[in-house]
Amino acid sequence: MSHSKYDQTLALAGIYQCASLVKQIANTGMANNAHIESSIETLFRFDANTVEEVYGNVDGVSHGVKVLHKHLNDSSNKDIEITKYVIALIMLERKLSRNPAMLEEIDNGLKEIKAKFDFFPLNHENTYAKIGDLYKNTISTLGPKIVVSGEQQHLSHERNASKVRALLLAGIRSAVLWNQCGGSKWQFLFGRRAYIEECEKIIGR
Repeated sequence: MSHSKYDQTLALAGIYQCASLVKQIANTGMANNAHIESSIETLFRFDANTVEEVYGNVDGVSHGVKVLHKHLNDSSNKDIEITKYVIALIMLERKLSRNPAMLEEIDNGLKEIKAKFDFFPLNHENTYAKIGDLYKNTISTLGPKIVVSGEQQHLSHERNASKVRALLLAGIRSAVLWNQCGGSKWQFLFGRRAYIEECEKIIGR
């Protein structure tokens, strides 16, 4: 896996994309379906050779690139909620990386879900529910749990709750990828300009 700043930026944008979508669903009950599916699909690309392949292509993480760019480029106007989710996802990924048994459980669970795509495709309610259950039975037990803020009428809807959990798991998938590409909290803190420049290159394509 390449350790270029470009690849790190895509992976970091993947975390921000999931965090942004979680916020949208929690507050409005909806989010762009194409963006949701692009994020969830990363959970099932087991044999990707490049970071781009994990997201299908750059378009698969385009929303996250824009959110990341806005976050880094305007420090006076950061979205605290999205930042909270991103930090929590990165912290949970660190805990997960030290738990090989849970990593294997998640891998096996995702492969079982993918094996049923002929009956329940990616965007099927049953698939979201299965991914959500996998998250509850694994990541949620690591602690501390990610507390999602929003409107109770949306969060209490089971389909929305499953989508949120599925997106959180996808966010951790991107956090794993960012770590594999050499991403670190120090780079994030002191290498902001490089990430901004990469975002601008990607957006300008």
